[in-house]
Amino acid sequence: MNLLDSVAQCHTPFVVRDRTSGKVTALNNTADCAGLVARSSLRYVLSDDLTRLCADLAYSKGAGSVACADLLRVPAQLLWMEWCNRPWSNALQEYGFPLVPDGAQWVGRRGAWVRATSDGRRGLVRTFWSVSAAEVLASSVEAYFDFDTQVGEEPEPVDGMRGLTRVFDAERPDDDVLGRCFRFRYEQSWSEYYGAAGLASEVSFALWRHAVGTIAMDIPMLLAFFLLLATRSGLPQRTQAFERLNLRRRRSGKAPLLDHIEVTAPVLPEYRDYRRGAPVVGRSSPRLHHVRGHLVRRGSQIFWRVPHLRGSARSGVVRSRTVTWTFDRAAAGRMH
Repeated sequence: MNLLDSVAQCHTPFVVRDRTSGKVTALNNTADCAGLVARSSLRYVLSDDLTRLCADLAYSKGAGSVACADLLRVPAQLLWMEWCNRPWSNALQEYGFPLVPDGAQWVGRRGAWVRATSDGRRGLVRTFWSVSAAEVLASSVEAYFDFDTQVGEEPEPVDGMRGLTRVFDAERPDDDVLGRCFRFRYEQSWSEYYGAAGLASEVSFALWRHAVGTIAMDIPMLLAFFLLLATRSGLPQRTQAFERLNLRRRRSGKAPLLDHIEVTAPVLPEYRDYRRGAPVVGRSSPRLHHVRGHLVRRGSQIFWRVPHLRGSARSGVVRSRTVTWTFDRAAAGRMH
């Protein structure tokens, strides 16, 4: 079952009990978001190959070297997207991001629900993940964004509430869409719950840092996906509808499955995977090594230098290492 159906069919409230006082508190979580996900006008399910491509664009060290906030737009006011954990986690590990030992990063699925303004330039994000076949959780933290934020400004939240934290990449202070355009805050019920708990400052900070980590790592994936959607050629898409299946499910008392759009990666130039057994290279040949993908922007075009091998020709010939994506000039010039 896709994550969107698990969220839409969740009706169990998220309840916590204070071990000292016995007080029970209901916190906003998956069941509170079920109707929002079900009403989303666009619901995307990413294939594993597209998940890997988005992760390469999002987390490769060279992928952030292009300023692209003016090209980004959320294509619907209520949008859902999801992907499988394994290819996403593989990319995180390959690019040096630490994973929690014995955590749930290798199983299940991850997803994000986005509420945006009509122009797709401002909005709110909440993320979700499955920890088992029966358990789906929502982030206690939400992110708001404004892609029109200039350097030195603060992003304008759609609901007027201000955020608490900026997450940024210290290696790219002048070209960091995440740090410039996004702010993070606890969802209101979680903010009130932790605020009333009287936690020590170091405990409060540790909780906040962990909570932000459940959503901040997903934001670059969203940005990469929105960037690919905005290209002139777009992405291969196939609508999945379940009229006949849902008719049988209703007859048997089961909840219907939600229609969605399956999205796959565009066909990219072939290159040999360096992990498939590299030949022994003589002293006269350059050492066989893997080159990470990186982005370069020139006006209304973005050039993606796909990950490739460099070294001995015995490993195979790379047909092409460059992919070009073109954007409409109106979108490319919005910020100029």
